Amino acid sequence: MPPPDAKFPEATAARAHVSLPPAGAAVVRRLRGPRSAVDAFRPIAAWDEWEVAAAGRPVASRVLLLAGAECPFTCAMCDLWRHTLDGPTPPGGIPAQLRASLAVPGRLGLESRAAPRPRWIKLYNGSNFFDPRSVPPGDLPAIARSLDGWDRVIVENHPRLTGAAVPWFRDAIAGRLEVAMGLETVHPRILPWLGKQMTAADFAAACDRLRGWDIDVRGFVLLGLPGLSEEESIDWCLETVAFAARAGVRHVSIVPTRAGNGYFDDLARRGLFAPPSAAALERAVARALGGPSRAALGDAIFTVDLWGFESLAGHCPACRDERRRRLEAINLAQQVPPEAAPGPGDGPQDPPEPAAAPHSPACGCPRGGLHDA
Repeated sequence: MPPPDAKFPEATAARAHVSLPPAGAAVVRRLRGPRSAVDAFRPIAAWDEWEVAAAGRPVASRVLLLAGAECPFTCAMCDLWRHTLDGPTPPGGIPAQLRASLAVPGRLGLESRAAPRPRWIKLYNGSNFFDPRSVPPGDLPAIARSLDGWDRVIVENHPRLTGAAVPWFRDAIAGRLEVAMGLETVHPRILPWLGKQMTAADFAAACDRLRGWDIDVRGFVLLGLPGLSEEESIDWCLETVAFAARAGVRHVSIVPTRAGNGYFDDLARRGLFAPPSAAALERAVARALGGPSRAALGDAIFTVDLWGFESLAGHCPACRDERRRRLEAINLAQQVPPEAAPGPGDGPQDPPEPAAAPHSPACGCPRGGLHDA
């Protein structure tokens, strides 16, 4: 952990006054579109990807998107409800989805002959793993048995739902348990506006409780929120990353805020929200891992979530893939190298590694400080 007073220096002057549009569960739900059709006994998706155990140490990991009940909190920015059930998860549904997912042979997306068998597994159910409506408590023993052989099990959960079921599940699985929680932002006005129904102190208390149970914690932080300029958004993102590190997370991941849930699409049409640009994401990474800001992370792993990177503004076909590969390499290396390139094999099946690479074409797209020699 970093020292208690460690901060990202650039973030300390960020202003707290913002003008925000009306929100709340009723407003957010009224602007929703239809749900996608999901089967309570079949997983939504499964794939393998590289996780980061430590700087330069990739771990092949399986990701399962599980169908289940919607989260009860109705956060303003969340689009995960689109792939949830319109009702509680039926008993036996999650174990059936695990059986179907884990029966798939091979390495999903890591088909290289050199790629190891996945050792970590992420169970993301678009809600909270320890919400009885999303994961019936009676299914937990069967779920735990199906996870034999995995070194680390990562589940997502709301900070206010860290009850007795969490240490029970820790003891029931063979691997190490990690709980991922959304902190989102420590901005004093925007966090309550998001409808998380929690405070930053609630997040810190949940981290203390989980770490006291010898359970690792992962935190999600948003980049790009209404009411802030792009630079202010970066400042508050880094302030939130520093808070998560002080709270004791093992891994903190910044997630570019996206439209797609109805409410944020409406804000975008009205000029009240725009997702962060690719350059803003790069600037956040450069500041988090470079210069005096690095100390605020302590020993925490820092990564950027590249889901949907292609949809961000500010890149083009000439530079997009090279910029994504550079961010993948930085995630793995845990530092900002002067240049980064794809790993051996020059394909998505191999873990990205820092290496020398030529400059990308001079396309004119704005860059975020990761592209200078």
